[in-house]
Amino acid sequence: MTRRPTVLITGATSGIGQGCAERFARGGYNLVITGRRQQLLDQIADELRQTGADVQTLCFDVRDREASRRVVASIRQELLPIDVLINNAGLALGLEPEYEGNCEDWDTMIETNIKGLLTMTRLIVPKMVERGEGHVINIGSVAGDAAYAGGNVYCATKAAVKALSDGLRIDVAHTAVRVTNVKPGLVETNFSRVRFHGDNDRADHVYQGIKPLTGADIGDVAFYAASAPKHVQIAEVLVLATHQASGSVIHRD
Repeated sequence: MTRRPTVLITGATSGIGQGCAERFARGGYNLVITGRRQQLLDQIADELRQTGADVQTLCFDVRDREASRRVVASIRQELLPIDVLINNAGLALGLEPEYEGNCEDWDTMIETNIKGLLTMTRLIVPKMVERGEGHVINIGSVAGDAAYAGGNVYCATKAAVKALSDGLRIDVAHTAVRVTNVKPGLVETNFSRVRFHGDNDRADHVYQGIKPLTGADIGDVAFYAASAPKHVQIAEVLVLATHQASGSVIHRD
């Protein structure tokens, strides 16, 4: 009997993470999904199991390195090895000028977007290298290519994701482990609501006048990268809404 591969997705309770989980489940993967809200994880896991997937939920914050180690060690044996790691957990907070930024927001973004990604990479990738195969998909952003007004620290964290993806790709070039950096543009998720600390009116304004991408769109891209022939490495993908030209140039009706 052919083994179903396993994908581990961080931040899978909404948006891009949930879109990736749904696409990989439909594509024949078993899943380990993580997030900070157990109730949502359980709800999503029940939906994913309807595809025939085996699903394990891990409730923790990627900023907590010890918790990360503990829960990764609890992954059920039948779901191992992890074939694909999707480092998706991330967020933006605030849109103030750098000289007026909130230091706590900075810490949260850096600890989640950079250090959380590094922690999960450190915990999962050694076994991939040992086996000589696997795939790491980091969810970056168009914001990592060029800063935009008010994006300062968030843009810096996503520039770091690009550099870390490139560096890991170099580090594993002697193996068949593949590394992909997916860089979405405007995606309608909870992203803006989190950025504006729950201000729904301000968040909704971000998507006015344009048809944005969805979490499912990015899930399709991630699945395509994972499904490419073994000799093909989709190193980087920039995905924008049709009327978005860059991180700061958007045509709105």
